[in-house]
Amino acid sequence: MSFSTGEIWGIIVLLGIGTFLIRFSFLGLIGDRELPPFALKLLRYTPVAVIPGLVAPLVIWPEATGGAPDPARLIAAAVTLLAGVRTRSFMVAILAGAVTFYLLSALG
Repeated sequence: MSFSTGEIWGIIVLLGIGTFLIRFSFLGLIGDRELPPFALKLLRYTPVAVIPGLVAPLVIWPEATGGAPDPARLIAAAVTLLAGVRTRSFMVAILAGAVTFYLLSALG
C-alpha cells in the first residue's frame, strides 16, 4: 500500500490532533482537581508496565543479532528481574542487569 506525501502528512496531523485531545482530556479538563486514591494507586504502576514493554523486544529479538535470541541478553534480563524483585530498587536492578550484560558480552 502506497500513500502520497499529502496523505502521509494528513495522517500525521490527525494523529497529532488525536494525541493532543487524549492528553487534554486528562490534563486540561481534570488537571486542577485532586485525583481519587484508586487512580493515584494505579498510576504508581505505570513504569512497571511501560519499561518491560520497551525492553522485552530488545531482549527477545535483538537487532544486533539479527533477531536471534542472545544468551547474554536473556541472562542479563533474568538478573535484572531477580535484582529488582529482591532489592525493590529500580536503579540496583538496572545496574545489575547492565553489569551482567557487559561482563557476558566481554567474555563471549
